[in-house]
Formats: sequence, structure tokens, C-alpha cells
Amino acid sequence: MKASARNQFEGTVNEVLVGTVNAEVHVGLKGGETIVASITKDSIEALGIKAGMGVLALVKAPQVIVVTDFGGYKLSARNQLQGTVTDVKPGKVNAEIDIELKGGEKIAATVTNDSVETLGLAKGKTATAAFKAGAVILAVKG
Repeated sequence: MKASARNQFEGTVNEVLVGTVNAEVHVGLKGGETIVASITKDSIEALGIKAGMGVLALVKAPQVIVVTDFGGYKLSARNQLQGTVTDVKPGKVNAEIDIELKGGEKIAATVTNDSVETLGLAKGKTATAAFKAGAVILAVKG
């Protein structure tokens, strides 16, 4: 599948929690991390999503927030994947940050060049990629 979302994770549905309107889908990645997606109940039914099936979780890079120090705070973002910065690609205004997760998968984030400097983002630095469950799009093979 070709898509504009930079982050594409193949995973297995571990759990589906269906509410009145929305559902939460817990997708297990190969490195043991879990991505939580919040999608509509109608999408669950239309895509036939159930535990044990393979899915593709897509997240656009601008939806990913990079955190290097939580300073004692907790975030409401369900998805918080810790890893190591493997690349910083600066542009005129923004930079792309690649973070390698423990399973070897990478997640890309787009942040301002000011944020790169403020956070001290550089190859080898530990960082957490955070994004809300609503930022995740799920795809299944038809």
C-alpha cells in the first residue's frame, strides 16, 4: 500500500474495546510496544477488525510530539513510544526526527528547528514519540 503517512506499522490486534460510538483498538508491534487507535464503531464493523488479525497503523509525522524530559508530568496521549534518535534532518523551518524503537521499527516526527535546539535532539539521544489515539488510522487487507 502506498500512503502519504510517513509512519506505517504492521501489527496484530490484541484487543478491541467497543463503545456506543467509538472503539479502541490495541495493536501490538513486533518489538512489544502497543499502539492504541480510536476509531468509530462503524469502522470496526466495515473493516471487520477483531483480535488476532493483522492491521497497518498509520500516523502522519506532524501528529507526533517528541518529548525528551517529562519533568514529572504525565500526558493524556495514549501512545508514548520511547526510543533513540537515529537521524535529524533539518529543513528551512522544520526538521524530521527519526526515532528507533526497541523492536527496530522507526517513527518519524516533524518538529520545528527551534524545538530541535530546545530539546537538544541529536543522534543517540533518548526520546519519546507521543501521539493521541485519534491520530491513528487503521488499514486492513481487503
